[in-house]
Amino acid sequence: MNGELRIVRMLMALCVGLFIASGSTARADSAATFSNWTAIVVAGDWHSQGNTPTQAFDNARREITKQIYSLGFSPANTRQMSARLDLYPDPNVWHSDPRTLESLLKQLLPRASGGCFIYWTAHGAPERQGMISGVVADETILSPGGLRGILDNTCKDKPTILIISACFSGQFIPLLQAPNRMILTAARPDRASFGCGIDNVYTFFDECVLQSLPKSQDFPSLGRVAQACVAAREQRENMTPPSEPQISVGDQIAPLLVQASFPASVSASP
Repeated sequence: MNGELRIVRMLMALCVGLFIASGSTARADSAATFSNWTAIVVAGDWHSQGNTPTQAFDNARREITKQIYSLGFSPANTRQMSARLDLYPDPNVWHSDPRTLESLLKQLLPRASGGCFIYWTAHGAPERQGMISGVVADETILSPGGLRGILDNTCKDKPTILIISACFSGQFIPLLQAPNRMILTAARPDRASFGCGIDNVYTFFDECVLQSLPKSQDFPSLGRVAQACVAAREQRENMTPPSEPQISVGDQIAPLLVQASFPASVSASP
């Protein structure tokens, strides 16, 4: 009996060791998966809902960039874009407009060909089938069709994650969804999102993404946790109608994203 008990204990210890090792491997796989991805984080506007200056979009740009580094994305393969280069004279920050987005993707993808990650936070435009991009002076519009054209010319069939934080951003899903893409938007096609006032540090959606990262296992679960976070925030502050963030995960990218689980070291922010 004692011999049998020792064998059982040894098998239990072996199973625990394999479980711990598998968790470590998953975290390592996450860093390995995203280290060869091209990433672009965009603050597409600098106007508040009252047309006064706001830092909310650029605050999110900086913090989202910091957080994706903790997920394994490489600074060498990441670019930031802002509508206020006069306020952010950084050689690593480009002006936020559709042509520059496409140019940066073309520059980075030859060496970071594993996939595409784009996070775009800005205002959204209803009935114009698009979102205000970074060129505020002439109100350049990046439409769903325009973004689809950019992706078709650059990321093509590579695994692609699109997070679009803007009013009415759900309109991007029908034209952009594909088996190789995950798309997360801040609102339904016919709904506004909230939190781009002059006093907001982040929009509601951007803040929920940042708060949800340490509570999420991977990008699909990030979408679900952020959805719940936004709903709770809007209910708490009596914001109606609810924005109802949308999520679409293609059949091809889903297994890859589940495998690339987030590391346990992702910190809560803000």
